Amino acid sequence: METAIKLTNISFSAQGRDILQGVSVDFNAGIATAIVGPSGGGKSTVLKISAGLLLPTEGEVVYKNKNVALMNRAENLLFRKESAFVFQDSALWANQDLNQILELPLKIHFPDMTAKERMSRIKEVTAEVGYRKDLDIRPARLSMGEQKLIGFARSLLCNPSLLFLDEWTESLDEAQANRLINIVHKRVNSGTSVIFVCHDMRIMNELANHVIIISNGAITMSAAKEHITNDAELSNYLKMGMAL
Repeated sequence: METAIKLTNISFSAQGRDILQGVSVDFNAGIATAIVGPSGGGKSTVLKISAGLLLPTEGEVVYKNKNVALMNRAENLLFRKESAFVFQDSALWANQDLNQILELPLKIHFPDMTAKERMSRIKEVTAEVGYRKDLDIRPARLSMGEQKLIGFARSLLCNPSLLFLDEWTESLDEAQANRLINIVHKRVNSGTSVIFVCHDMRIMNELANHVIIISNGAITMSAAKEHITNDAELSNYLKMGMAL
């Protein structure tokens, strides 16, 4: 199977603490991979390193045969266009309104797009995620759930082939969460590679093709979801890890 992102011997330290040690994993293309495990085990760090948002202390991240840390400007810009990240806290700029926040990726990656075309695309993705308020307001006027919807909408704007999701359904009600889960499911079915962090067994069961368990900064299991869920011992191990 084709590889979307490859991590080789990744270690990461911050503030004098080892967070990851020797993590190696191939994230397969065209499927949804869930990263699960105990809180503080390194899940989000692996996700951010995979997306090139953090640089590893040791090891390398490879996308299309290129080390992400060594990409030139053009290669990095293409990587950013073809991938998108949904942050756990949404990460919306406080000093810009929603239109400005959502316009920026389109201005960067599609410089020939007209203002009318940008607005059409913005309206398309905000409607898709279920956001119905004005776009000329700043994030402070939104609930945490609404901020999550905007953060998710931003990730869809450039139609990425690689999507990184960090606890992207937190702060959403059940209907909103189901809408976003369905969107991700459709994306995977159309060939998008999705790597997501979650602690919700239901979401993992609904979306994941492959599951990676990370605990104490290391991968303790990597297997097809069916292999885990069909094995009582492995399934119990997974449930215990996600509950911590």
